[in-house]
Amino acid sequence: MARIRRRFLPKLRYTANDSVPKVKLMRLKHLLFSLCCLPVAFTSQLRAQFPAPTKEELEMTSDPKAPGADAVYFYREETTDDSLHYHSVYARIKVLSEKGKELATVRIPYERHNFKVTDIKGRTIHSDGTAVPLTTKPSDLVDVKTKEVQINTAVFTLPSVEVGSILEYKFQIRYEDNVVNSPDWDVQQPYFVHKAHYAFLPAKGMYVITNSRGEALNRLMYGSVGGIGEKVSHKITGGYELDLTDIPAIPSEDWMPPQNSVNWRLQFYYTQYATGAEFWQKEGNRWQKEADHFAEPTKALRESVTQIVAANDSDDQKSRKIYAAVMKLDNTDFTREKSKAELKSEKLKQVKDAEDVWKQKSGSSDELALLYIALARAAGLHAYPMQIVNRNHAIFDPTLMSTSQLDDYVAIVSIDGKDVYLDPGQKMCPYGVLHWKHMLASGFRESDKGLGAGTTPATPYTTNLVDRIADLTIDPSGNVKGTIRFILRGQEALHWRQLSLRTDENEVKKQFNEEIRRELPEGVQADFNHFLGLPDYESNLLAMVDVSGTLANVTGKHLILPEEFFGAHAGHPFVSQDKRMTPIDVHFALMKQDAVTYHVPAEFTIENPPAPASIGWANHAAFKSSSTVKGNDIVATRTIGYNYTVLDSKEYGDLHDFYQKVAAADQQQIVLTRSQTARGN
Repeated sequence: MARIRRRFLPKLRYTANDSVPKVKLMRLKHLLFSLCCLPVAFTSQLRAQFPAPTKEELEMTSDPKAPGADAVYFYREETTDDSLHYHSVYARIKVLSEKGKELATVRIPYERHNFKVTDIKGRTIHSDGTAVPLTTKPSDLVDVKTKEVQINTAVFTLPSVEVGSILEYKFQIRYEDNVVNSPDWDVQQPYFVHKAHYAFLPAKGMYVITNSRGEALNRLMYGSVGGIGEKVSHKITGGYELDLTDIPAIPSEDWMPPQNSVNWRLQFYYTQYATGAEFWQKEGNRWQKEADHFAEPTKALRESVTQIVAANDSDDQKSRKIYAAVMKLDNTDFTREKSKAELKSEKLKQVKDAEDVWKQKSGSSDELALLYIALARAAGLHAYPMQIVNRNHAIFDPTLMSTSQLDDYVAIVSIDGKDVYLDPGQKMCPYGVLHWKHMLASGFRESDKGLGAGTTPATPYTTNLVDRIADLTIDPSGNVKGTIRFILRGQEALHWRQLSLRTDENEVKKQFNEEIRRELPEGVQADFNHFLGLPDYESNLLAMVDVSGTLANVTGKHLILPEEFFGAHAGHPFVSQDKRMTPIDVHFALMKQDAVTYHVPAEFTIENPPAPASIGWANHAAFKSSSTVKGNDIVATRTIGYNYTVLDSKEYGDLHDFYQKVAAADQQQIVLTRSQTARGN
């Protein structure tokens, strides 16, 4: 009998801006290990010897198929054989710049005891054809070690690497004879791939494959991103192969969705289900049963809820009071989970249901969300759990038949026939607001009609507000001194409130200063003073900032001020890049409103007031700016709002055009002329 083993075999990945892969531990519903960076390699093709390089490969100094690339892959090959229990990989890479030399270091994460790295071979080939073999043994580093699992990384570096070298290596990861591990092919690499071959030979008849519940998995399916599934060939021998040419590098653009939604990949999985629809229906039923069991409104919870709500409260009042009661509890995702020793000393038991969470006044984000549902049901409300994919990590993929991709719980309560989405597991999150990572997120949900799939709503831009009110005094030399009040509502306020829970005051101050200095004119310094309303998550958050420095340019009799104090020198998104390959994900819709009052010296007057600007992008975004003169004061106002969260790349042209116009409007200046010259004695 063979056990299916996927979650403890680390996946090798890179990020596009990091040539050297690194291990990142991700905590999903269960302990799930994966690599957040795409690797140079993962496994290797067994070969008796490396093939000889061609004359063209040796002489190459650049690649017309990948202009400006630091390196390219001539060839990559991955093979998985679940009958012989190994993964293998072979890679041949051309180094085209100093940065490309980083690919000479290869990191291979693996789960110790169940897996081992073997048969590492490699060499560096110089442009003249001289080959320098790998002779040093790999390092074996411990990355993660718990009672349940140990993740190590085998590391080796190919020798004598130069610009123009060819890097060549191969290795295997072997696993236990009673384990199968169907592959997850991450096809795109950090650099262009000329040719790639993938092969998978599933376990054959002698094995009875079971999952962690002991259920027999007698079928094989696969799902893909990027349309590559259509190119898979099923061989008469029972194996699967995929051959690809001219694979583009992993995209690297600002404001991208999570990589798993855009990177080409193909994943195989053993299953007991005949179709994807059958999988999601039956696994959904299992999920619903488990969620309802945890959120059972027990007698103790029904008694407790009478101390929270009044009999004559409306459904809305009941829901808000229960939400506030849950928010007061200790959220261990923002503090820490108690150890078994602490639970024992306090005579507490491991949490098994919502009643345990309520008694201990402490729980994880998921447990608190389910506790809210249990209390709401105890109060007679129609409340339902929903488990979704955290949008900061991934996008729900129905072709990936695994419920482990569902990360977090949110709550849904029906008030006057309308679904209200709540985030009781997110500390400091206002009632009726979802953390942005839980907006437009898909997964399982319950309703009056039973189990179903669902997607959480996005919030309009009016929900997320940043007001920046500056009061600045300018002296005749162009120096500035004053204050800025930041009024934050929605996601911006939630970010700083949650950060204050996770770190100390000095770190919060440091990060807030770094955030605002990016938007201030050159020569102006900001010093964050303090927050007002930090503990009151239902109110706006007020931040006080002191500013000083040099703002105005002095040219003869003129002082020149930027009309847009926050916009003139700030970088505008989506301006420098003319084309877009991937969707745009700005996390949440937002409105920014600026009001800057300049107190100018009495001897100066405005020469040419800037013209008002009004720029619109129908149903998506709007911008307005204007300046008014009141005696010796100039008041410059600016408003920009965008009412979108995710855009298709086809809309990038309109987005680019809108921000180009905004950037131009933000360059307007206020020119002050000295009306009288001071005389000497």
